[in-house]
Amino acid sequence: MGDWGEQIKIPAVYMRGGTSKGVFFLQDDLPSDPAIRDKVLLRILGSPDPYGQQIDGMGGATSSTSKVVILSKSERSGCDVDYLFGQVSIGQSLIDWSGNCGNLTSAVGPFAIHRGLVEAPKNGMATVNIWQGNIGKKIIAHVPVKNEKVEELGDFELDGVTFQAAEINLEFLDPSADGGVFPTGNPVDSLHVPGIGAVEATLINAGNPAVFVSASSLGIRGTELQEDINSNAELLNRFEAIRAHSAVIMGLEDSLEDAKRRQHTPKIAFFEEAKRYTTSAGKKVYWNDIDILARILSMGKLHHAMTGTGAVAIAAAASIPGTIVSKILGGAMSELRFGHPSGTLTVGAEAADEETGWTVKKVVMSRSARRLMEGSVLVPDFVNLT
Repeated sequence: MGDWGEQIKIPAVYMRGGTSKGVFFLQDDLPSDPAIRDKVLLRILGSPDPYGQQIDGMGGATSSTSKVVILSKSERSGCDVDYLFGQVSIGQSLIDWSGNCGNLTSAVGPFAIHRGLVEAPKNGMATVNIWQGNIGKKIIAHVPVKNEKVEELGDFELDGVTFQAAEINLEFLDPSADGGVFPTGNPVDSLHVPGIGAVEATLINAGNPAVFVSASSLGIRGTELQEDINSNAELLNRFEAIRAHSAVIMGLEDSLEDAKRRQHTPKIAFFEEAKRYTTSAGKKVYWNDIDILARILSMGKLHHAMTGTGAVAIAAAASIPGTIVSKILGGAMSELRFGHPSGTLTVGAEAADEETGWTVKKVVMSRSARRLMEGSVLVPDFVNLT
């Protein structure tokens, strides 16, 4: 039997941000070589796991709980920290760095303050200017502080999170891609997806690339919960076919094969007119509580609530006439409340129709965050850290 050596400690904080949670690191505490870094992070999370459980790691065996965040002090003008997000595949040896996580964004400001990257005022609100490295955009987090420490506890309720916490306001500045909100230039495109046929979709790039379709176009109601979608292999295959086909049209990948390997983005979401439904926690949501129904898939499965960047894209699409979202709403809306599997969420957007086309100036929403554990994670030294 070989000498397997000792385990190596790496400083880390396990945090919930919005309706996600992940392992947070300082860049200087990880290997500088990206290939070695990814190998280490995969081992920390417990991937790849053919059993799909991530038992031998920190991952939680869902897309919402298999995530890593890397922070460093920023050298960019007007920014305090650089933030890089990794979506860790559960069954594959893969970390997808192609997009942001809007939910974990809410924990970036608090983590930066906890680790001394940002100096907080004695009391009040700390403004943390974040450079999101995956998508090259700026995000501003407004973090409540008390006695120069992050105020984590409070009475803010976020559907999809069991316990109350302190409210964190986020501003996603100019969240659309450099090529514009709509990669094709159109608020709606008629796609011809092999094996499925014609599908009307909004292909949008705000927060993260996304594909929006109506629920009725797929023969579903829009009130579905996770078990309704995730137990339907044929429906999941249809969603994936539309998503991968759209990724190529959006110019994100050159082939369907590459698009299928790119699991984190684009996300695909479906919408329908507001109607009554029961959330996964058994709460009744009535049609007049919301403006629209929204559901989003993440890493091939229906998300239990709503991705943060999905909410950014929804707000953007709602604010622009002619999209799938604004059509279902009956017109463009600068602020809306949508119903997701765990409850409701309010988002707002500032959009403008300029000479070059529609632009989104800002999207705002509220989330919360909390440290769950801090100290060190352990990784076997055979992964070759040096």
